[in-house]
Amino acid sequence: MTQTSISAGTSASPSTPDKNLVWVNGAMHAKDEAAVSVFDHGLLYGDGVFEGIRIYRGRIFKADQHMDRLYHCAKSIFLDIQISKSEMIDIMRKCIAANGIEDGYIRLVVTRGAGSLGLNPYSCPEPGIICIADQIQLYKPVMYEKGMRVVVANRPKTPIACLDPRVKSLNYLNNILAKCEAIHLSKALGIEKEEDLLLEVIMLNTEGHVSEGSGDNIFFAKNGELFTPPTDAGILEGITRRFVMTTLCKDCNVPIHEKRFTLDELLDADEIFLTGSAAEIIAVREALQHDDLKVTSTHPISDGEGPITSKLRQRFRAIVTSDNVPED
Repeated sequence: MTQTSISAGTSASPSTPDKNLVWVNGAMHAKDEAAVSVFDHGLLYGDGVFEGIRIYRGRIFKADQHMDRLYHCAKSIFLDIQISKSEMIDIMRKCIAANGIEDGYIRLVVTRGAGSLGLNPYSCPEPGIICIADQIQLYKPVMYEKGMRVVVANRPKTPIACLDPRVKSLNYLNNILAKCEAIHLSKALGIEKEEDLLLEVIMLNTEGHVSEGSGDNIFFAKNGELFTPPTDAGILEGITRRFVMTTLCKDCNVPIHEKRFTLDELLDADEIFLTGSAAEIIAVREALQHDDLKVTSTHPISDGEGPITSKLRQRFRAIVTSDNVPED
């Protein structure tokens, strides 16, 4: 990525709802015209990294932390982004302005770039940068009110020694196949009500400890204290997860601990909730176990959103709807 391309395409007018503008390799393009080379190793081999980032009141929530993680992940896979963190943030701000977004979501992708067929990453002379600023809604509002149902995935988390989940790479197949278990079980059960749909999972690592969801971190409350798996349990170090631990728990006077725990410990919780940039904070009211898409056991957790989850989520919403949305 050349330095001069950073300012390219910035004169584009704000998008209309049916014509979002997307940054691709140095220029803004209409959504239906945005494209990458079929020889891009991000497409061919899932070779790249990405970030999902929230926009609140026109500000980029925890922009600095997202950039630190993006660049750390790129370094972990020997990918040289070639522009600075501040220049990357500038690209995001251009996309936010071009699309006239006040509250929304950014998907920032850095690919290995176009190269030759074959795995050799050094055949790609220049990384690709894609920035999408749009809207996202993973779960319907009713799920936040009543809590969601999840499925215990039979597929284990990829071991750290094989592919460290702390690297937020474009290779998400392990997570996707686990999520398919929930979606396919939901269809097999003929579930139609939005609040009852099975859209997320609890994944265990190969040692039998709870790790994370397909796209969310996991917390549980027991006797007034909060627990979440440590990073060596095979989890992504979520930005929202960190915000809960370092800010929300402190503000709400909730003790928080990192510890390894089994599925039985999790299912015995007073409350369970999930966190993620897109999901924010959402309660889990019930967990299902299955064998070949046949439910083997059902574990009620709580009747809707529990008191600790509610307190933390209310504090989160108060911060991200204030005049001081943190970008650090």
